[in-house]
Amino acid sequence: MKLTDVDRRLIALHYVYPVPFNKIAEILQMDPNLQLLYHYRTDDLARLLQIPKAKAVRLNEQLKRHEQTPFPLLYHREKIIPIPITNPAYPKPLKWLIDPPAVLYVKGDPTILDASLKVAIIGSRKATDYSRKALSYIVPPLVDSGAVIVSGLAKGADTMAHESAIHYGGKTVAVLGHGLFHLYPKENKLLAEQMAEHHLLLTEYPPYMRPAKWTFPMRNRIISGLSESIIITESEEKSGTMSTVDHALEHGKVICAVPGPITSTLSLGPNKLIEQGAKPIWSGFQALENRSFL
Repeated sequence: MKLTDVDRRLIALHYVYPVPFNKIAEILQMDPNLQLLYHYRTDDLARLLQIPKAKAVRLNEQLKRHEQTPFPLLYHREKIIPIPITNPAYPKPLKWLIDPPAVLYVKGDPTILDASLKVAIIGSRKATDYSRKALSYIVPPLVDSGAVIVSGLAKGADTMAHESAIHYGGKTVAVLGHGLFHLYPKENKLLAEQMAEHHLLLTEYPPYMRPAKWTFPMRNRIISGLSESIIITESEEKSGTMSTVDHALEHGKVICAVPGPITSTLSLGPNKLIEQGAKPIWSGFQALENRSFL
């Protein structure tokens, strides 16, 4: 992937100021090529970014300190590919978000993002073997149709989704809530390494950023934004899974849910969604019937 000068400057800005694009859009409106990035007065920087002057002072200092830092080269050494929003390789569906990532950092095969069909499969970190069995009916038809499975590499349903995609010969993308130098959860180290080699790890956070409570809800909008439809396996009625569903509804995505036994609290989420209009599915062919998202 070829990077332009504006790509490199945006990557440098994002390293010291890792916020969504809407927080820095005014700078690019005033200076589309970011030629003035290292020459702003503190007052101008504070005004353009709408941040306190003290914060603008620190940011200006960091920008000047890193003016000559070859970020793309350093990332390349770690097999990390930065994809700024100014680059043609940036996934177009993410540009439709209110707060699109300014830069994506990926590790693995970036051509997976070019797939015409991506389906998110999400659910509870406490997901049971019921989810795994359900995925044995849902994932194979999706994989056979060329769908890429998107999830969040969390314990439980996310892990099962990635593993099912790999097991049935498909491709999968993990959207992370932290930088690529840090892995969470640690139990998924081998899975993450396998995905970094043959599939794709993706995050909006620079490599040094550690996981935090607020980063995971933020990553949910990317899972939704990348995917044409969302499938929920097991989930409690109020959970992080439901926040992804909220994003998906805002984006007009198709919501599918696996009905579950009324005796399980992990069925409350999907059963409630079905009551509210989500499509009940127990086969991947049913998910593929919703061709309205293609």
